[in-house]
Amino acid sequence: MTGEHLRRAAVAAREVFAGADPAAPVPIMGSDVARVAGHLVTVLVWYAQDLAAGPEETGAIEVRALPDAGLPVLLRQLDAAATVLARTVDGAGPDERGWHDWGIADASGFAGMGCAELLVHAGDVAVALELPWTPPAELADAVLARLFPWVPADGDPAAALRWATGRTTLPGREPVSTWRWHCAPLEEWDGAVPS
Repeated sequence: MTGEHLRRAAVAAREVFAGADPAAPVPIMGSDVARVAGHLVTVLVWYAQDLAAGPEETGAIEVRALPDAGLPVLLRQLDAAATVLARTVDGAGPDERGWHDWGIADASGFAGMGCAELLVHAGDVAVALELPWTPPAELADAVLARLFPWVPADGDPAAALRWATGRTTLPGREPVSTWRWHCAPLEEWDGAVPS
């Protein structure tokens, strides 16, 4: 996955947040719309820093949104954070790796994680607000192929992404209660389903 995937995922996620009530609850996140947007900003910045810092955990700073930041400001920051991660991903060399507690990820892994965050949490907001939104199928499919290679490629990729992250059930499949993704390079996947 690349920075272009991130840019497209950010545009798709913004569709959900635009015009939403910032104080509307998002129960699955135990939060509200504005705080979910703030979470997305912080995680995208965090991923860019982790990729740039290399494979050793740094843990030297805390990135957080200000509690009184308004949704319009958070959405501008969301665009900026997605751009920063996209540029970091696109500028990384093929052997560059960054630390994540679920694996030492390459640039494609960080792009996948950023896209997953954007698509899954925008979906959380859409479900909470009863909006008829689903992420673009090609983006959900790319996230599944990169981060969840054990998920069958048949069916609706948006539903499969929500299932893989424990947010919904799928007919004929066991519910996912504990999940994680594979963010290290795909050639390092051992074929097991992580939990």
